[in-house]
Amino acid sequence: MNNHPGTPQRPQENGFTLLEVILAIAILSFGLLAVASMQVSAIRGNAFASDVTEGTTWATDRFEKLLQAGLMDYNDPDLADTDNDGSAGLNHVTTATADHNVTEGRYRILWNVAEDHILDRTKTIRVIVLWGDHGHDKEVAIQGLVPEIL
Repeated sequence: MNNHPGTPQRPQENGFTLLEVILAIAILSFGLLAVASMQVSAIRGNAFASDVTEGTTWATDRFEKLLQAGLMDYNDPDLADTDNDGSAGLNHVTTATADHNVTEGRYRILWNVAEDHILDRTKTIRVIVLWGDHGHDKEVAIQGLVPEIL
């Protein structure tokens, strides 16, 4: 810069260097990738929660049907311990070992029955709903009693 009298002074240039711009873009890119990763995790979590909710709905629906059937006829065939394994069979989770099963879409609904397990003159019903999720089996189960009405 000249300090001669009468030489016009250039205004000081304000702006960003190429290095600063590249660095800012890199930081922005990492931030966007982190947000995208969190979004994917949130979508997967929501899908799993939806599956659990739907499985629980199927389990509750089946138990309510069995309870209603038991109140109408305690000896309903759907309330029979078909393999006579009692409480030992309440957790059987295959169609070959469960007392009863049905399929609703991608959900397999199994239920097992044990007579007089917790209380006399009751049937313990355990309803288990199974479904596949990315190559892994998932399940939800509920259990309750169906009383014999005298």
